[in-house]
Amino acid sequence: MTSVMVSSPYVSPSKSLRQLMINVIIGLIPGTLAYIWFFGYGVMVNIILAIAFALIFEAIALKLRDKPIRPHLTDFSAVVAAWLFALCLPMNSPWWLVLIGIGFTMIAGKHLYGGLGFNPFNPAMVGYVVLLISFPKEMTTWYLPEVISGDSLSLLDSLAYSFGFADIQQWDALSSATPLDQYKTGLTQDLAASEIFQSPVFGTLGGVGWEWIAGGWLIGGAWLLISRTINWHIPVAVLVGLLIFAIGEYISDPGTRASPLFHLFSGSIIIGAFFIATDPVTAATTNKGRIIYGMMIGMLIYIIRSWGGYPDGVAFAVLLANMCAPFIDYYTQPRIYGSQDKDE
Repeated sequence: MTSVMVSSPYVSPSKSLRQLMINVIIGLIPGTLAYIWFFGYGVMVNIILAIAFALIFEAIALKLRDKPIRPHLTDFSAVVAAWLFALCLPMNSPWWLVLIGIGFTMIAGKHLYGGLGFNPFNPAMVGYVVLLISFPKEMTTWYLPEVISGDSLSLLDSLAYSFGFADIQQWDALSSATPLDQYKTGLTQDLAASEIFQSPVFGTLGGVGWEWIAGGWLIGGAWLLISRTINWHIPVAVLVGLLIFAIGEYISDPGTRASPLFHLFSGSIIIGAFFIATDPVTAATTNKGRIIYGMMIGMLIYIIRSWGGYPDGVAFAVLLANMCAPFIDYYTQPRIYGSQDKDE
């Protein structure tokens, strides 16, 4: 009689990679719809272009590596990475900017290290940071929400600009710095917080439009938690890490420091906490490690926002934390059941 030896793990995972990615896509929908509502069709054009380019780069990389193409294209991991990357771009970005960023996302951020499951850095953040450093002008051309400007680009206008058939200068009146950027610029001019927040781009909790988009990310994040796609440790730790600094600074100097709620509902902190920092491949894996990892990201975001050269620091904070994830896991491994300390 021949016995069959089967290696662990013996318990099948409750959800496939495809189902996990579908859950993430569902979670992205509320915030994405709010983003399109306030800032126009350019957001949708960025997402469609990013997904199309990502699938092409994914197929080429898999072909060069002699890997099966269809299973990897249909697990939606490339779609999620492209979607997250596109949400970081200014609306109505030119097609070549999306192409370059997605190229770095899929090739340098993912396949260069062996593909999904082997990449040490979040691929979407790799592509975004490359663009932010290489093309600062294009990456800082943002648009006012329609409720402030009173106008927005049509779908045809957005497509025309993305593919170079129109000059963006005719829409200069619609462009503006982001609320975080205006706040940071105001601080460099020694303005008080009350003076800075007189600008019409600021709403009740954060930037006009941005606060509703952040609410959409919160709804999506709640879905990820309810569907058990992610654990609570990292997103809660990211938000707490940011709030520790934000509350302390606000109490010590309320005249120039923005309220903690402004920091929560402006920029990409919410989507970063729930959708980017929780990437299971690049994040810490132990529960204690996840809390340390998340706190580190939240604190770094506030430090970069307040004293760094960029108005928002989610991408840099995540990449720096990715570098530390193996170190964190090494020192936060749970005690093996039945083991004893050497001193005992």
